[in-house]
Amino acid sequence: MNIKEIKELLELMAEHHLGEIEIEKDDMKIKLRKLSNGRIAVDGAAQMIAPAPTAMPPQVSAPAPTPAGPSAAEEGVTIVRSPMVGTFYAAPAPDQPSYLSVGKMVQEGDVLCIIEAMKLMNEIKAEMSGTVVEILVQNGQTVEYDQPILKIKKG
Repeated sequence: MNIKEIKELLELMAEHHLGEIEIEKDDMKIKLRKLSNGRIAVDGAAQMIAPAPTAMPPQVSAPAPTPAGPSAAEEGVTIVRSPMVGTFYAAPAPDQPSYLSVGKMVQEGDVLCIIEAMKLMNEIKAEMSGTVVEILVQNGQTVEYDQPILKIKKG
């Protein structure tokens, strides 16, 4: 795999809003991941990387270390993550009230938000009961797969 092919992969990621792409060619395997800070992490045999297209930052970095455990302030807080790439909507329609607000109690099965992917509206439902502590994304914002979208304190 040459630099031109890697550039093309980066352009595909930017064009299609992909968070990750993995290619295996001949005896080489490369995996490109867009990190939450906008940098690109490279895993695989091809550790050389060309400057990224202007749609994506050109830096290459290792994945950020994950904390060993929740802090005291985060105890009992669950992070709800996006199950797909799409557009986050806080309400069922622009003229309707938001599903959530900080401090609102939710029950298991309640709709938390909608993520639009490929013109399909996907309701994201609560997997537990609790109180909304923080909403991490804004209405109409594009979200990536596994991106944290809100925090719920169990209870």
